[in-house]
Amino acid sequence: MSTQPASGARADRPIGVFDSGVGGLSILRALRAELPHEDFVYFADSGHAPYGERDGAHVIARSRAITSQLRAEHGIKALVIACNTATAAAVHLLREEHPDLPIIGVEPALKPAVALSRTHRIGVMATRGTLGSAKFAVLLDSLSGLAEFVLQPCDGLADAIEHQETSKITALCEKYTREMGPFGPGSGQIDTLVLGCTHYPFASGPLRALLGPEVHFIDTGEPVARHTRQLLLTRQVSLQPADRPGRGQLTLISTGQPGDLQAAAQRWLGIDATARSAA
Repeated sequence: MSTQPASGARADRPIGVFDSGVGGLSILRALRAELPHEDFVYFADSGHAPYGERDGAHVIARSRAITSQLRAEHGIKALVIACNTATAAAVHLLREEHPDLPIIGVEPALKPAVALSRTHRIGVMATRGTLGSAKFAVLLDSLSGLAEFVLQPCDGLADAIEHQETSKITALCEKYTREMGPFGPGSGQIDTLVLGCTHYPFASGPLRALLGPEVHFIDTGEPVARHTRQLLLTRQVSLQPADRPGRGQLTLISTGQPGDLQAAAQRWLGIDATARSAA
């Protein structure tokens, strides 16, 4: 267990963000919009991806190792687990092992979907690891009777997005939405789609082309960013001053090919930042 203080840490400490790969950039994008003056360290565990098709012990071990590395090498003042699978498998353990560190997880945005849906039929695209987790089961049970949820495991989709395999992304999106049933605003149709993996917002183009403009898409980026700000204030973690000139700094780290992470950050976030290999 780390004993390095985080709550009340200096304002100039960065916020750590990690995912199994580049998908968590969708969360980072929202975090940087909500907290533009903060410094971030983004850790892509691409060398061990995809988490959603790995066993729980592997995901827990990687989550522990990354958290320890981010604390030891970067002195992070908070941690955002930008991965649904890692959150489901490891967030409770990490909070126990690092009680001084504010840790924010992500989960499929079922509650906002219930509030938005008019047909009360909601699709959920996620990894098998997320859909099969105890944490997701509790979330689903808490909404029993409020809507019908059509759960779709999307084997291979996160990996295709990770490697920007455009034709495969389109084919998998077509396959999985077809298996879920009819989409649209009519009775018995799915009118709201939860993107339950942080990679999936980067497939919103093909999904929108398949499903049309009347289906609502919901991801977790903005709610997670707002919650992160609130938790930091509640835990009295110092933030960068609002009058700090310019945007905060970004450090990109990958256990895979750093060039892939760097290209993804440029493509999806418009960020020119040099990525480096994890030690």
